Amino acid sequence: MIQKYALLLFFAGLGVHRVVAQGNGAGVWGARAASLGQVTAVLEDDVWASANNPAALGSVARPTIGFAAANRFLLPSLNTVAVAGSLPLGYRSGAPVAPVSGVPAAVAAAEAPRYGVVGVTAERFGGKLYSEQRVGVGYGYRLGTVRVGARMEVLQVSIEGLGSRRVMAASLGGQADIIPKKLVFGAYLYNFNQARLAPYQDERVPTVLRAALAWRPSEKVLLLAETEKDVEQDADFRAGLEYHPVAALALRGGIASLTHQTTGGAGFHTKTLQIDYAAAWHEKLGLSQQVSVALTWNKPAQP
Repeated sequence: MIQKYALLLFFAGLGVHRVVAQGNGAGVWGARAASLGQVTAVLEDDVWASANNPAALGSVARPTIGFAAANRFLLPSLNTVAVAGSLPLGYRSGAPVAPVSGVPAAVAAAEAPRYGVVGVTAERFGGKLYSEQRVGVGYGYRLGTVRVGARMEVLQVSIEGLGSRRVMAASLGGQADIIPKKLVFGAYLYNFNQARLAPYQDERVPTVLRAALAWRPSEKVLLLAETEKDVEQDADFRAGLEYHPVAALALRGGIASLTHQTTGGAGFHTKTLQIDYAAAWHEKLGLSQQVSVALTWNKPAQP
């Protein structure tokens, strides 16, 4: 029993700095975000948007399903597996979108589903002694240069010998094109209802606010910056860089200041398949890794 409590305290202490345990917080979903300094609030056209910022679902133009597996610091008890899916609801018919100088055609010509996009996610983190399970549903809608979204998530925390606790967290997100297709602002408020995990010391799921900017100076380069503030912790600053030497290949790197992590990775994508790999190095705890795969279907033919 002493070992169980010691492990719980270990998780709690590291969760404060978001290094090992999910910390019951918003988390980072998908290897692309993990490799970009863990910047999440401003990424677009990504199946993991449902969990990272549901507003970005509004720009997902085709049905997609994704799978991910991650490990922290080469410890078997710190494994994560996740699945996500997004489904556009109807399509608009109209003239092709005009090209934008310095912006990839796939980004410039993104279509907005007529009735928005629904996204679902599920994740399991941990091992036998301590684990977290999450199931969430999100919705995103695009209004011209603005995208809005909302998400509901059920979180269950389980500790061997102490039982389980299940709560529901509500979240809101938004994105806006400051300069269309070139400069994007994103914000995400996780758990604004301040769900309570336990009455002892009024333990609650962290309420987290993220705000980010994405700047595309050229067709091959994407620069990202984000700040994250847990209402009970210091602010974290994150930055990421994505470079496309060729259209199908992305090289990525980033930093996360509060957790003292340097990140990197690569991604390969075609019209129907995307494979991403991420690695993060912590100066004291070592290596973390994540891989994610997404499959995309063509949208149905227009009536």
